[in-house]
Amino acid sequence: MTVLHSSIDPRDSGFIARQQAYVQLIDQLHDRLDWALAGGGERMVERHHARNKLLARERIDLLIDPGTAFLELTPLAAWGLYDGQLPGAGIVTGIGTVRGTACMIIANDATVKGGSFYRETVKKHIRAQDIAAENRLPVLYLVDCGGANLNQMEEVFYDENHFGGTFYRQCRMSADGLPQLAVVFGECTAGGAYIPALCDEFVMVDGNASIHLGGPQIVRAAISEVVDRMDLGGAALHTFKSGVSDHIAPDERSALGRLRDMVGALDYTQPFEHKITAPRPPLFDVAEIPGIVGTDLSRPFDPREIIARLVDGSAFHEFKPDWGETLVCGFAHIEGFPVGIIANNGVLFAEACLKGTHFIELCDQRGTPLLFLQNTTGFMVGSEAEIGGISKHSAKLVYAMTNARVPRYTVITGSSYGAGNYGMSGRGFRPRFLFMWPNARLGGMNPDIGSAVLMDLRRGSINKGAANDEELARHEAELRRMFDEKSDPYFCTARLFDDGIIDPRDTRRVLGICLALGSMRPVQRPARPVYRM
Repeated sequence: MTVLHSSIDPRDSGFIARQQAYVQLIDQLHDRLDWALAGGGERMVERHHARNKLLARERIDLLIDPGTAFLELTPLAAWGLYDGQLPGAGIVTGIGTVRGTACMIIANDATVKGGSFYRETVKKHIRAQDIAAENRLPVLYLVDCGGANLNQMEEVFYDENHFGGTFYRQCRMSADGLPQLAVVFGECTAGGAYIPALCDEFVMVDGNASIHLGGPQIVRAAISEVVDRMDLGGAALHTFKSGVSDHIAPDERSALGRLRDMVGALDYTQPFEHKITAPRPPLFDVAEIPGIVGTDLSRPFDPREIIARLVDGSAFHEFKPDWGETLVCGFAHIEGFPVGIIANNGVLFAEACLKGTHFIELCDQRGTPLLFLQNTTGFMVGSEAEIGGISKHSAKLVYAMTNARVPRYTVITGSSYGAGNYGMSGRGFRPRFLFMWPNARLGGMNPDIGSAVLMDLRRGSINKGAANDEELARHEAELRRMFDEKSDPYFCTARLFDDGIIDPRDTRRVLGICLALGSMRPVQRPARPVYRM
C-alpha cells in the first residue's frame, strides 16, 4: 500500500494554537469523566464501603483479566440531567476480557440512587445488550439494583424499549446460546430481581445480597407480614432453601472469582474470522491530531492527516483519489485488522456519493468492515446539485451503507449535520459502535443555517409591525442558543445518542478493540432456552 505523507509542521504557530485550544476540550472531558467516576459522591461511597461492598468499577477491575483493557461505554450518560444527581445513569457498561473471553459487563452503581433504573439507565442497559447480541458476547451482570424508578413510570415501564425490554433481550440471548451470568451484591427488588433470575447461572454474596419480588415494605403493605430483608430473600435462603441461587460466596472478591470460574467453564471460543496481520504503529504521532483538527468547525482539515495517524504503518490504498474529492475512501489496517475507511473532506456532492456507494459495495464484496469518519455539513443543495441528481445519488449512498453486510463503525470527528449524518452511517443506521470527539457537533442542521431558516419563517408568519427589530434579535439569539445546545457532544452523550465521547488520541486503541470484536467468528450454539428450575 501507499504510505501517506504529512504536511503538518508541529512547530507552526497555527498548529500550536489549535492544539492548545483542543487540549482545553480534552481537559474538560477528563473533568467531566471524573464526575462519572465519583458515583454518588463521597458520602455514598463511604457508606458503600462501610457495608463491605466494592464500587462498580472496582468490581470490574477484579473481574477482568489482569493487564487487559476495559472499553467503557457512555460514561457521561445523564450528564447535565437531574441536577447532576445521576452520574453515568447509575450503571457502568463496557467490554472486557474474562478468562480469555470477551464479555459485555453491565454493573449497577448502587451509590447512585440505589442502582434504580431511570430512563437513561434503561437505554444504556439495552444498548449494552444489543451490542452483546450483535457481537455474540456473553453478558455478565454485576447486580446491585433497586428496580425501576417509580417516579418515571411512563419513561421506564410501558413500552417495548423500557425496563421490560431488558428482560426480553436477556431471555432471547440466553435462548440463542449467548451465556447470561451474574453476581448479586446487594438488594435486588421487584424488576431488579429478574436480572439474576433470568440468568443461566448466578452467585449471591452472603450477608449483603437479597432477591425478592416485593421488599419488606411491600410485603407488609400487601399481606401484613413483617419480615426482614435476609429472611425474605437473602443469599442463604435462596441458596439452601429456595434453590433460586446457584452459588453462595462469603464476600465480593470470592463471588467475582466464582464468576470468573463460570466464564472459564463456558468453553466459549472466539477465533478471528479472517487472517490478521501484525500490528504496526502509524508513522506519525497520534498526539498531533488535536492540532490538526482544532476547535473551529468552519476550518476544514484533510482527513488523510487523521488517517495517517490511525492506520498501521500509515499505509492507505486510496480508492478513486482523483474523483469525488469531498469523500476520501481507501483500504488500510488498524491494529492488524483490515478496514475500509470513508472520510468526509467537505460537503457531499453527487460524485462523492457515487464514489462512496462503489467503495461500500467493494468492501461488502470483500468482507472488509467499514469505518466512517464524519465531518460534513451534509449533501450539497441548490438547483445545480438537484439537476445533477443529488437526491437520487445520496439515496444510493444511504442504501448501500444500510445494506452492507459487513460491520460498520463511526467516529464523528467534526460536524455531523442533517442527511450527511445518515449517509455516513449515523446512529439511526445502527453502526456497531459510534463515538464522538469533544469538538464534534451533531444535529439536524448547522446552527447558522437552522436559525436563519427559522427566522425567515418567523418573519414571514408575523404581521408587519407585530414584532420590532429588538424582539426579532432576541428570538434569533434564542434559536441560535437552542441549536448550539442541542448539537453539543455532551447533550448528545447524556441522552445516549453515541457510545461515548473519546479523546482523539485514544481513537486507534478504541477502534482496535471494536474491530477485534467484529472480526471474531460468531459462536454458534443450539437455539434452546435455559429453563431455570
